[in-house]
Amino acid sequence: MTSRRSLLQLLALSPLAAALPGAARAGEAWPDRPIRLLVAYAPGGGTDNVARVVAARLQGALGQPVVVENRPGAGGNLATDAVAAARPDGYTLLVGNQGPMTVNQSLFPNMKVDPLKALEPIALLADAPLVAVVGPGSKARTLRELLDEARAANGDFNYASASNGSASHLAAALMFQMAGIEAQHLPFRGAGPALNDVVAGHVPFMITTLPSVLGLIQGELVRPLAVTGEARIAALPDVPTVAEAALPAYRSSAWYGVLAPKGTPAEIRTRLERAIADCLTDPAVVKRLHEEGAEPSRLGGTRFGGFMAEERTRWAKLVREAGISVE
Repeated sequence: MTSRRSLLQLLALSPLAAALPGAARAGEAWPDRPIRLLVAYAPGGGTDNVARVVAARLQGALGQPVVVENRPGAGGNLATDAVAAARPDGYTLLVGNQGPMTVNQSLFPNMKVDPLKALEPIALLADAPLVAVVGPGSKARTLRELLDEARAANGDFNYASASNGSASHLAAALMFQMAGIEAQHLPFRGAGPALNDVVAGHVPFMITTLPSVLGLIQGELVRPLAVTGEARIAALPDVPTVAEAALPAYRSSAWYGVLAPKGTPAEIRTRLERAIADCLTDPAVVKRLHEEGAEPSRLGGTRFGGFMAEERTRWAKLVREAGISVE
């Protein structure tokens, strides 16, 4: 009887015993099929361009296709929700940026997903300062002159942005708030339409991405006054930072990072983080990122998560104090 009971116990345990090596092999085998990299915006924008540069290099590092899938809508929330709901197996990832990851929580009162709780930060890819420009609607040649113009307008000064709540919008709102100036925000449907009105002289000023405005600067259709990051950029070496030009404590930029669904195994997260770090040292990748006005990052998952938490606190304060809303 004892030997029969022992045999039954062994038979009952054998499926579990067989499953354990399989589970270990599954982690080691990843990836064994294509990986989806969701982008919360339409093709052609800064987030999409950075995602495609990195995806092309990751394919070689991981040995599987990395397919960029554009999922625009709801200020970036649709793609965020989709990745948060995906299986945490490393085959569905998100390229997140400032808006959906750290600003939307202050703008959308009924968000389904909190990215800091529903996603695992893998790595920050790049940081991209923006460029403050004026057209024929302003006589300013320096940022201080622009701020003086806006101050003298007594609340009647307008500035354009790519959209409500965008990095373009928030960078300008932060600048005017720090300068103690009241200015009127005019949101557009993208950087292109906004810049058209700046070039035409209908709106004097905006802050925008380098790729969207570099050709206009080179054609002398707009004048660059400052860049918003902590350092000058190679494409515009003679253009000072906002901090240098007028507001010493100022900094703002667009940034892009990779995130995975909560619960993605640590082994997969570690392999992804290492592959991304190697990718960002590739001279061809660095060159392409520089063309996007972006600087490769060195923040892995833990530090990227801490950075996002700091960004959320900082932008929530601006949204609250400046009364910014998406309505």
